Amino acid sequence: MRARYELLIKGNSLSFKGGFFGLCNVAMVTTDEGQRILFDTGHYCTRTGLLRALKDRDMKTTDFDLVFLSHLHFDHAHNLDLFKGVPVAVGASEIEYARNPHPDDQFMPWKILELLAEFDLRVLPAEGEIYPGIEHFEVPGHTKGCQALRFTQADGKRVVLAGDAVKYAKEVILGVSDMCFATPEESRRSISRICEGAEVIVPGHFPELFKRNGTWIWDETPTIELNLR
Repeated sequence: MRARYELLIKGNSLSFKGGFFGLCNVAMVTTDEGQRILFDTGHYCTRTGLLRALKDRDMKTTDFDLVFLSHLHFDHAHNLDLFKGVPVAVGASEIEYARNPHPDDQFMPWKILELLAEFDLRVLPAEGEIYPGIEHFEVPGHTKGCQALRFTQADGKRVVLAGDAVKYAKEVILGVSDMCFATPEESRRSISRICEGAEVIVPGHFPELFKRNGTWIWDETPTIELNLR
């Protein structure tokens, strides 16, 4: 089965003194047979934008067949409550990690496990298929239980939605995450696996990366529009 993706919310890696914006890529994957998968939900500051993106496509939050959470950090999972009635897929290792996160990990939202309990929760093994041709696989590093999605587009190119296993281009270039709540060694293995199996990578907080002439490049400049009010 082939699939295509589009970004409903474009992520960004910008930070400021004392914090960061936390704008992650939120993607919709649509299979040849019409199944729709929402990859991550973003957090409250993109809530209005996410709802607008769905409205622009004449969609409701219930029009998805599955919500796939790459991991459970606030900036990737906070808007989950909008999708009541839609099954949710999360890695088993990530659920265990959320119960006992790294002591330096300040990004696991409170009550996230209680919120997940309100859904038809599909606990995923380390790897497998969500639908035929739509592969999920564990990519620990940023958290212990991060998972990615991989599929083939109509043009034959392999796409990996990496979540925060690859937050931005620097981590592909260096081959390791700069924020590991698992271990750097796990991150190196995960990034290597992502890169080996893809021609297109969608990072967690950066425009798409494309493999051309044996190297990874990006066509879009990461930007953010700020308006004073």
